[in-house]
Amino acid sequence: MNALLAKTGTEAVHPVARRLLAELADAPATPARLVVVAPGGYGKTALLGALDRGYRAAGVEATLIDDADQLGEEDLARLSTLATTAEGPIVLAHRPNAGSEALRTLGETFGRQAPQIVLTPLAADEVAALARQLTGRSVDAKTAAALHTRTGGVPRLVERVVTGRLADFRAELAELAEDVLRYLIAAEAGAGRNLDLLCALLDRSPDQLPEVVDGARATGLLDAEDALLPVAAEAVRTYGPPARRLTALQQLVELQLRNGLPVLELAKSLLDAGSSGSSAAAAFAAAAGEALPSDAKLAARLFEAASEAGTRDALVTTGWARAAALSGDLDTALRLGDGMLNAADLGTRAAGAEIAATVLAHRGELARSAELYRWAGLCAAEAARSADVAAEPPQPDDFVTTDTYPTAREGYRWTGQGAVNAFAAIALVGTGELAGAREVLRATAPGMAPTLFAGAASRTADGIAESVTGHGTESLSTLVGAAAMLEPSGGGAPLPDSPAALASIVGLHAGELGLAESVLTRALASEVGGDLLTTRHRLLLGWVAMTAGNLTTADEHRNAVAASGRLEARDELFFATLELGLARRASDLVGLQRSWDRAYQASMRQQTDLFTLLPLGELAIAAARTGAHAKLARQLERAHEMLDRLANPPLWTVSLCWHELHAAITLEDRATVEKQLTALAGFADCGRYPSALARAASCWLAVLSGTFEPDTISAAAAELHELGLGWDAARLAGQAAIRTSDRKAMVQLLEAARQFQGITNRRESHVPEPTAGAGLSALSERELEVARLVVDGLTYKQAGSKLFISGKTVEHHMARIRGKLGAADRRELLATLRELLTKPDPS
Repeated sequence: MNALLAKTGTEAVHPVARRLLAELADAPATPARLVVVAPGGYGKTALLGALDRGYRAAGVEATLIDDADQLGEEDLARLSTLATTAEGPIVLAHRPNAGSEALRTLGETFGRQAPQIVLTPLAADEVAALARQLTGRSVDAKTAAALHTRTGGVPRLVERVVTGRLADFRAELAELAEDVLRYLIAAEAGAGRNLDLLCALLDRSPDQLPEVVDGARATGLLDAEDALLPVAAEAVRTYGPPARRLTALQQLVELQLRNGLPVLELAKSLLDAGSSGSSAAAAFAAAAGEALPSDAKLAARLFEAASEAGTRDALVTTGWARAAALSGDLDTALRLGDGMLNAADLGTRAAGAEIAATVLAHRGELARSAELYRWAGLCAAEAARSADVAAEPPQPDDFVTTDTYPTAREGYRWTGQGAVNAFAAIALVGTGELAGAREVLRATAPGMAPTLFAGAASRTADGIAESVTGHGTESLSTLVGAAAMLEPSGGGAPLPDSPAALASIVGLHAGELGLAESVLTRALASEVGGDLLTTRHRLLLGWVAMTAGNLTTADEHRNAVAASGRLEARDELFFATLELGLARRASDLVGLQRSWDRAYQASMRQQTDLFTLLPLGELAIAAARTGAHAKLARQLERAHEMLDRLANPPLWTVSLCWHELHAAITLEDRATVEKQLTALAGFADCGRYPSALARAASCWLAVLSGTFEPDTISAAAAELHELGLGWDAARLAGQAAIRTSDRKAMVQLLEAARQFQGITNRRESHVPEPTAGAGLSALSERELEVARLVVDGLTYKQAGSKLFISGKTVEHHMARIRGKLGAADRRELLATLRELLTKPDPS
């Protein structure tokens, strides 16, 4: 019998059954009474098949009964008689918890005569063995563990997964009893532990429900906690009878809606089933409201499904627009918001204007955004005065019950008049319209709840207004406070900009880089503004790192944003100018030229405003280096016109002057350098940061003139470094070192430049070591002069002009330098020269 069993492939039999076969192999003729109990899929049939073949080969007459739980009362009675009269072996197999009284009686009869064999789930190593036997391929421990988790160790489920036969579930599920199938559908939809819901769905009393659960357990699709196994849930979802599944899901949803209970999990299952109709539409709309605060993409999907299912009212349209905006789908948000502007209902118009204004702010149209926000506020005010508006304002998660199903109130579609007035004021200040902003802020918003969101918006508007009055630095505290106020509410409403983003921009203008980094990091962790503002926060973190000279960190943020997909106009401008700034600071002239075109085009799609002065300044310096400075003349004029309307607030004007100073230095435009120096000197008494920039500007003019005191340069550079401007500090000291004829001063300044820049902050991840014996000592005086100018970012033509030689001669010098230092390419050569030129000469 052993040989025969080996031929029958008993490795595919359950391990417990295999051990039983081994025990019976030596005495096949011995009469036996066996009861095999296991849910479906555990191998009862395989065991009986092996026993049948073994008994036949041994010439033993045996009685084997499979699926005894499916026999009728008469058949079970005959089996009971047979159990007491038959002389040969009898093996009875059935599923556990059989409901038949006759089967229980039969089991008791067998129990007095025979052992009961219970087949249990396979362990992970046994799953691996079965998978190997079925496929002929070994399975590693990690794969076996994952397979065990997915199948619960049920042999039939393992077999279907590894052989790709999940479609076999279709016929099996269709044959299940109606109550059992409906229970499995409910369990897959997340309602398996809701006793009231299950009783209503199955039309059973609580004491009748265990019978259905026992039937579900017997399928082998549940785990020890009566939850559907992962592969079983997939099977019910994919291969369950579509009409029966859809009917059960719709009944579940209707029950939940009538009771005013959450429907999100059920609606997700209904979404996958492609349901439509009034009950489905109501479920999708209610579920979208539940999902909106935490999963905007899912909410947008659900709102869209509600619309497609037949509900196209203003509530659903506005919810969809808000969810689309929060998830970053601004095309859909703008289309829906714009379509609501002509609605008859004033509240709908206000909500549509708010959505459109938010999108336009992200697309660089701040003036138009301000106009729409103001219009939204006016519509809301008019609606509040009309008799059709309720005395109490609706709240975001407030639901009311109608005669049919609950529907969300107006609240979650509308941020409130106070918030839109604040957003309008921010946009107005951003475009230089301070008087208009103050007028909006003075407007009252009657009846509006003082929520955290409204408070944060109002405080942000106050902070931005403060930033253009006095010295402006006092506004930073207000903005940081607004950012902290908004953190608990996370991504619940679409924002034109976040308090954290605006606080960081003010921090960059005020030399408070540490504070800017901190507030952005907290906003990212709290997911303020949802997906809509995640990119904005990360880009600004890159700008903070670049400004501080931490080019590697800035590059990491740039790469993270590059992988995120399409950028809106404002983000595109910050991204492109971040790339531009990184290339400039790495003296990557090829990268600078490549990035210039993208950055310039981005600037042309973005209206000049207060919050984009930093990118504009970076663009101005790059334009000077690429010979395209004339292209930016009008944009810079518009920026100054805007600042003039605001009476040239120090906080915002100083940074632009500083960038224009460096653009003029690059162009060797001494008149403009002196003009910007005069402007910066005029702000020197407006705080430490303007004062430091004014002193540094004076030092730059002295460096260009060739008449400067090294100690003065070192002190000014050190002050820049203390303010976080490490790269600017290093460049000032380095340029002074290149231009001094005093060797001791040169060494002093080069050492300062090295310390200010920091070896670990260079963008290159690896600086190649020069070949043995190579170094500055290998270069001639002329080659050293050429190297210093090129490393500083000058083109060959510009370097040649400095040295009164041709650009072609500079190119020949660089070729000889590359050969002497053993550099493989131009990038490696520049990296090596930067390393050598920032080290003091040991001689």
